[in-house]
Amino acid sequence: QVQLVESGGDLVQPGGSLRLSCAASGFTFSRYAMSWYRQAPGKERELVAAITSTGASANYADSMKGRFTVSRDNAKNTVSLQMNSLKPEDTAVYYCSLYYYARQYWGQGTQVTVSS
Repeated sequence: QVQLVESGGDLVQPGGSLRLSCAASGFTFSRYAMSWYRQAPGKERELVAAITSTGASANYADSMKGRFTVSRDNAKNTVSLQMNSLKPEDTAVYYCSLYYYARQYWGQGTQVTVSS
């Protein structure tokens, strides 16, 4: 079955960087687009970034453009999110996601806290 396992979340100071990773299994990873979402306390889950199956193209939410970079390694079945210039408002649980056979799959999430 589909499994998505995120890692890399941590406490970081404003202006710092983090790299999140998502290990995927249970499907042919190289054939599917992948996404990162986040959910802050008291807020709805929002799209952070999405990357095509080959990694040739990616899209970002406006507030992440220029600071976040999504990438994937189809040989290792992983998708990553490099986050730079982090702000307190980036504090959230970050989720890896896959839309597969008309169902949205989610990982368990990884906590990112940006605070001094």
